[in-house]
Amino acid sequence: MLGAIPMSIARTLTLIVLLLLCACSRTPDDQRIRDAIAAMQAAMQDRQPREFMRWVADDFTGANGSADRESLHNVMRAQVLGNARIGVTLGLLDIDVQDQRASVRVTATLTGGNGRWIPERGAIYEITSGWRKSGDDWQCINAQWEQKL
Repeated sequence: MLGAIPMSIARTLTLIVLLLLCACSRTPDDQRIRDAIAAMQAAMQDRQPREFMRWVADDFTGANGSADRESLHNVMRAQVLGNARIGVTLGLLDIDVQDQRASVRVTATLTGGNGRWIPERGAIYEITSGWRKSGDDWQCINAQWEQKL
């Protein structure tokens, strides 16, 4: 009987440690947003506008209300058609999470061209976007952008 008590304690402690490790491994919301933005960046560079739109909410609005989800998708498709190569370089992400909503500020350098060494076109934008949590995922619900260069 004495041998069984330490074994049950050991099992209980092991279970508690496993539960604590599982609780600690949950991805923080700001990291989920970073991951979504990285996926959007990769989608554009890979010329996959449909994959980019996976992270954009159905009720998206942008450019002070003059853009909706469909018009954003059209812009993404036009960039793919007009550029053999698309480059997206992001600065540091400033993410502010408040419960089920978040705002993200970033400076983005966008380039495009025929696929040679030097891009033919480029611009720097300051982008501010709003995000909403849906389950464990985050979706962009609005965005404002201003060309800086």
